[in-house]
Amino acid sequence: MSTSTRADFPVSYEFFPPKTPEGVAKLRGVRQALYARQPLFCSVTYGAGGSTQQGTFGAVAEILAEGVDAASHFSCIGATRETVRTQLAELRAMGVKRLVALRGDLPSGYGAGGEFHYASDLVAFIRAETGDAFHIEVAAYPEIHPQARSPEADLQAYAAKVRAGANAAITQYFYNADAYFRFCDDTRRMGLDVPVVPGVMPIISSTQLMRFSDASGAEIPRWIRLRLQAFGDDTASIKAFGLDVVATLCEQLRAGGAPGLHFYTMNQSVATLELCRRLAL
Repeated sequence: MSTSTRADFPVSYEFFPPKTPEGVAKLRGVRQALYARQPLFCSVTYGAGGSTQQGTFGAVAEILAEGVDAASHFSCIGATRETVRTQLAELRAMGVKRLVALRGDLPSGYGAGGEFHYASDLVAFIRAETGDAFHIEVAAYPEIHPQARSPEADLQAYAAKVRAGANAAITQYFYNADAYFRFCDDTRRMGLDVPVVPGVMPIISSTQLMRFSDASGAEIPRWIRLRLQAFGDDTASIKAFGLDVVATLCEQLRAGGAPGLHFYTMNQSVATLELCRRLAL
């Protein structure tokens, strides 16, 4: 099938590698439903320390076989140059042309290790090894990385990734459009002009969102948090409210000049498809 999309406002999707045969089969159906919106590409996440590498690469291979561009997440923490070199060769042999280059996390119980300390080290190594063979996306944090020493240090870490050779960035999800636009303004003032694509997390479950946000440092505005708490276990109201909130956010981002949207699907299609419908994508 065609991987083209509306040239004026592309969308892309993120999936995680399923752990069971049932999950693999379910994700195939989810992807087919989402392909109706003609994504620019689909990315697949990579577990701590590369723990899901086989599942990640398997899902990427399936997406490519379905005729859609696929980006493998690729983390470097705990890795050596030789293991990264081998994995890059495997991805190239699969026909992968996009990577989401991340520092990543070590599996629990492991100390710091490996030959790469920052995502910028990984980006520089990929460029040195493979030239322009890959379109490289990196992570951006409009609300500041939770481990950053300061806002300025976080901007400098982002700048290092771009200057090492990143083509574009995908942000952590957020619900405050001003944070995104301020980040874009700050990076442009630093001379960084690669596209910064907003990451969008549909609100499907209140408890899931709170858990993710506590772990990632993504801010849930107080008014959203209080409304979600007020709904209690009323999942229908949570989903309806979530669609309204996220659709409004997406409209603000599009109106403000965002180059596209990257949906964190959580391997589900309904909310993302409805958001695309409301945006007339």
